Amino acid sequence: MKPTRTTLSYRDIKKVVLDRIHGSIWPPDSLLPTETELAEEFSSTRTTVNRALRELAEEGFIERRRKSGTRVLNTPIRKAQFAIPLIRDEITSTGATYRYALVEQQSTVAPDWLAARLSLPPRQEVIHLRCMHFADNTPFQYEVRWIVPDSVPDVNDADFSEVGPNDWLVQKVPFTNLELSLLATKADDTVAAFLDCPIGEPVFTAERTTWLRQTPVTLAKLYFAPGYKLTTRL
Repeated sequence: MKPTRTTLSYRDIKKVVLDRIHGSIWPPDSLLPTETELAEEFSSTRTTVNRALRELAEEGFIERRRKSGTRVLNTPIRKAQFAIPLIRDEITSTGATYRYALVEQQSTVAPDWLAARLSLPPRQEVIHLRCMHFADNTPFQYEVRWIVPDSVPDVNDADFSEVGPNDWLVQKVPFTNLELSLLATKADDTVAAFLDCPIGEPVFTAERTTWLRQTPVTLAKLYFAPGYKLTTRL
């Protein structure tokens, strides 16, 4: 009779991987086994292994790249303890019903101001998105976003008609650096139309840029309907 194999949780797998990194079994710059190999070793599923590795990547211990595998970082990168808010959760926490709508999604060459802002090479392609978020069918946030596909290869196949880009990115890509600017801007024709407010109305605006190590991932401009109040915890 074969002995029963104990199935490990993602927390157990995460601890084993971290212990091996700290014990130099997997030293800095070394490649980890594949998810399939780890799932076999731990008698687990690839989904469970993926979650463990994703959290270790988010915490700055490993780096995961499509087709290149998972590598131990030379120096662990501790990201700031800033949780990127999900607009869906923010809206539903008030008791309102959340609704999302994709306005536009296209691949385009980064405009000059964006290339300068993110230090992009000439004629770098980016994914440009415009989205709306509603609370009880009332405009809540108008989102304008640019994503760098070289930093997020999977984005080229992503369909944002049902899932907002922020929700998608939070699940797919950890960030190591973040720049956040909060300001009041006057609603231009476009913003006023989407937020259903007068042209020139002051609106709360957030500009958020994230990087994975030195690589720019996304820049988002978020315009909130008049009366919005920001509450955050660090």
